Amino acid sequence: MSANKTGVLSKWLIATTVIFALSLTLIFFALSSIRELSIQQQIQYGIQALTTAAIIFLGLAVIINAYYGAQCAQALHKSAIAAEKNIEIGIQNTKISQDKLIAERFMSAIAQLGHEKIETRAGAIYALERVSQDFPEEHWTIMEILTAFVRENTSIKEKEQSRHEDSALAQFDKHKAETYRTQQPDLNFHPESTKIRTDIQVALTVITRRNSLQDRENQKLDLRNTDIRGADLLEANLEGLDLRGSNLSGADLRGCNLIGADLDGAKLTASILYEANLRGANLRGANLCWANLNRANLTGANLRGANLTGASLRAANFQGANLYKANLQQAILKLANLSGAKLFLANLQGAKLGKANLQHTGLIGANLNGANLNGANLCGANLNAAKLQQTEVYFANLSEASLTEANLYRANLIGANLSRAILDQANLHEANLMGANLSGANLCDVKLEGAILTGAKNLELHQITVALGDRTTRLPDYVEVPTHWRQSS
Repeated sequence: MSANKTGVLSKWLIATTVIFALSLTLIFFALSSIRELSIQQQIQYGIQALTTAAIIFLGLAVIINAYYGAQCAQALHKSAIAAEKNIEIGIQNTKISQDKLIAERFMSAIAQLGHEKIETRAGAIYALERVSQDFPEEHWTIMEILTAFVRENTSIKEKEQSRHEDSALAQFDKHKAETYRTQQPDLNFHPESTKIRTDIQVALTVITRRNSLQDRENQKLDLRNTDIRGADLLEANLEGLDLRGSNLSGADLRGCNLIGADLDGAKLTASILYEANLRGANLRGANLCWANLNRANLTGANLRGANLTGASLRAANFQGANLYKANLQQAILKLANLSGAKLFLANLQGAKLGKANLQHTGLIGANLNGANLNGANLCGANLNAAKLQQTEVYFANLSEASLTEANLYRANLIGANLSRAILDQANLHEANLMGANLSGANLCDVKLEGAILTGAKNLELHQITVALGDRTTRLPDYVEVPTHWRQSS
């Protein structure tokens, strides 16, 4: 309590004591001056006077106590305001110190990013990562700084890009010519890749192991047109990144997260994407020649016009993917799930699709010449105008499939299930349908010259009658050759 407050209280106490003493004195003199009253009356008046004095004194005490309590409450309120102001000042000072520390660490790390020694640059990148972890509000800014560092140091120049493409194209043309000559494509072939710089690898590592929950909503980290061939991105988090036009040839992307990533026109030649998650990714026009995409998830991905020549896609999931005009020549798609995928006008020449799931897949105008579809599920698939010359379709399920105007010249359909399939105007010239199930199949105007239907199941005379065959067509023993066939030359 302050000295002023103590002095005020002392004055109040002295004043109260004086008043009480004067009251007693006045009462004493008043009683002594009244002579005519009896002793008993004087005592009664004295008691009343003392009671009155006590009440007055008590009232004064209550007033003093109330005044004192109010003064204490006011003092406490002022103390609380002062303490609050001190806390605010402390917080402001802490923030100023923190901002100063961030600025110092920022400036130091950024200055070192341009250092001539690669070790110093790598250390600066790790320092920036630590800042992003210690101060989450700076996370996005630091990630943008690191992506800018990668872009500036790995930018694909137009001339260099053209030179790389010409070199790769010449190399691929040479391999293609060798493949054509030997008819034995080397699936291990891939263009040479370069070794990535250490500081660039460090920056990519920091970017791809960031806490993506701190990324800004509806914004993507920009790594467009970067040359990061041979990068180690094992199980990296590349979700939603903008990688358009980037070169990731030979990169290790096993198990990485590329959900929703934009890889439009990117180069992923001979890259390893084993068990990578590319769900909903944009790979329009991307180059995935000889890439390893075994067990990769490409559900709903956009691969329109993508080049997947010689790619390994065993057990990959392409459900609902867009592969319009994609090049899958010599690709390995065994056990792959292509259910509901769009493969219109796609090139699947020589592709391996053994036991693949192509249920309800759109293959209109697709080129499947020389492909292997043994045991594949093509139930309800649309193969109208598709090219299937010399295609292997052993024991495949083509029930309810549409093969209108499809070209199956010399195709091998031994044991295939063609029940309720639509084969209007299809070309089955010299095709092998031995043991195939043709129950309810529509064979209207189907070309069966030289076709082998020995042992075919559930084939009825009315089906053969509307088909186009001749004496070279081999029918089951239980089916009589139509009269108009006998008359054919």
